[in-house]
Amino acid sequence: MLIKQVLIENQTQRQDIQIKDGVITAIAAKIEQSSDEQVIDASGLLAIPPFVDPHVHLDATQTAGQPEWNESGTLFDGIRIWSARKQDLTYEDVKTRALKTLRLQAKHGLQFVRSHVDVTDPDLTALKALIEVREIVKPWMTLQLVAFPQEGILSFPQGRELMEQAAQLGVDALGAILHFEFTREYGVESLRFVFELAQKYGLLIDAHTDEIDDPASRSLETMATLALETGLKARVTASHTTAMGSYNDAYMYKLMRLLKMADLNFIANPLINMYLGGRFDTYPKRRGLTRVKELTAEGINVAFGEDDIKDPWYPMGNGNMLDVLHMGLHATQIMGYSEILNSYEFVTTHGARALQVTDQYGIAVGKPASFLIFNAPNFYDVLNTRAELLYSIRNGRILVENTPMTTILNF
Repeated sequence: MLIKQVLIENQTQRQDIQIKDGVITAIAAKIEQSSDEQVIDASGLLAIPPFVDPHVHLDATQTAGQPEWNESGTLFDGIRIWSARKQDLTYEDVKTRALKTLRLQAKHGLQFVRSHVDVTDPDLTALKALIEVREIVKPWMTLQLVAFPQEGILSFPQGRELMEQAAQLGVDALGAILHFEFTREYGVESLRFVFELAQKYGLLIDAHTDEIDDPASRSLETMATLALETGLKARVTASHTTAMGSYNDAYMYKLMRLLKMADLNFIANPLINMYLGGRFDTYPKRRGLTRVKELTAEGINVAFGEDDIKDPWYPMGNGNMLDVLHMGLHATQIMGYSEILNSYEFVTTHGARALQVTDQYGIAVGKPASFLIFNAPNFYDVLNTRAELLYSIRNGRILVENTPMTTILNF
């Protein structure tokens, strides 16, 4: 396959990309076409790496309104409603809903997804179903699974045992929910347990961390310290960290030094945290997001995730990372032209780093031929006009193909 005259990641110089056996073999200003080689004329169109969703919950997806709608819009009512819904989980139920959402995400250019899976279920029904789903989607999606203790590790009966069973079944990462444990001491102890378990089984860590507006919720400092002292560092991800938006600046100054030393990843979920955050405030009303702009300015890796797609925590969602990014840039005031132009990194390369898949990711010679082509010359225009995704190519195979939309104004 030969991609002609594409603009790679906002570059102004057009390039040809040659693909053989699913790998990028050459990138140059002009490459001669081989006989019988498929050619895509992408003259003046943008190519970026595939979208990454580093944080979603496929076990709960498509369950909004079951058994009731979350009318309060709080995180805690979402957990309560999900606790009731998961009593009715079946293997096929989880599998069908997850595949529906993954196909929806693939339609919008997603090729890498990390899903948290609730393991506070003695039968681990959802996890077993999603392990099969992970195999089913391999030709068109890289899916990672995180053992997520939705109702706690120490605060849930047999929580430790269920986490180890999940590790043995073959998850990619271990999670935690530090702010939901009964006490801060439980939160710290659960985190130490997760780090020990991750080292025992060679797994990544991705914990729901301080997802609350309470400035006294400070599990992140423990997590960063453990990431640093164990040497796991970039193999560790702190998801949400919304309490950081309520920390005072003196404490934040001290914490930032540790975060830079720990070199861990952060996942912000703008759609859901803007919706769930500040629910107990009158006014001033908090935004419910972590300090994305400040972390990024310090060179700390921050990615955006969708988190929830039509479930007890969020009644909407269509699997489009452009929606996530659009909300995130507004909420965090990252709106300079150059910031918008390069903001695709929040939903591409930064997510790939969190998933630790950078060896198979990116538009470069020797990398798998996996990238997106949009009907616009740069990412500013893609985001601003919602330009069409023309091609989603994975390992040299066209997964998704769209025809540019034509609009006729009759006035």
